[in-house]
Amino acid sequence: MIASVRGRVVAVAPDSAVLEVGGVGMAVQCSPGTLAGLRTGEEARLATSLVVREDSLTLYGFADDDEKQLFELLQTASGVGPRLAQAVLAVHTPDAVRRAVAGGDLAALTRVPGIGKKGAERLVLELRDRIGPVAVGPDGNAGVVTGAWQEQVRQGLIGLGWSAAQADQAVAAVAETVDGAVPPPVPVLLKHAIRLLGKTR
Repeated sequence: MIASVRGRVVAVAPDSAVLEVGGVGMAVQCSPGTLAGLRTGEEARLATSLVVREDSLTLYGFADDDEKQLFELLQTASGVGPRLAQAVLAVHTPDAVRRAVAGGDLAALTRVPGIGKKGAERLVLELRDRIGPVAVGPDGNAGVVTGAWQEQVRQGLIGLGWSAAQADQAVAAVAETVDGAVPPPVPVLLKHAIRLLGKTR
């Protein structure tokens, strides 16, 4: 098991990064939130989880050990593989996931692409007693509090090499297309922003 990697960030893509570790470039699948903290040319440490399949070895990377542990716990639920577990962490912070599962917040869980109502109910049923301590939100209860998607998308774009000004412009343009109080998942918004910036290059 590769528990963590530390090395120079060689490349950052929308859903992965390459870290040079001991002269070897290691491709690591990461959520937009984790990628936002990486800078090409700088050293970084990622907690990792190696997923072994008959035809592949895939390394998933996380900003910290807490996120990694939750990623692995999510996969113990029926029907949840590594990609779906990563999708959960791309939409919600670890604390928000714990609050949603502990509180039976199906609406929050079904915001994750690939999780329907039955899947959300199964997550709550199977993980509620194992999810761990639940952080209290700023309003004093355990309701789900999601972070501002704008900052996550902005940091993701900067991590991919665009300037802060370009990132701000793209975020503003994407914000105009978001309808309603609940925005799409961050990865969807990030891809939209990348498409917009691609047109202006």
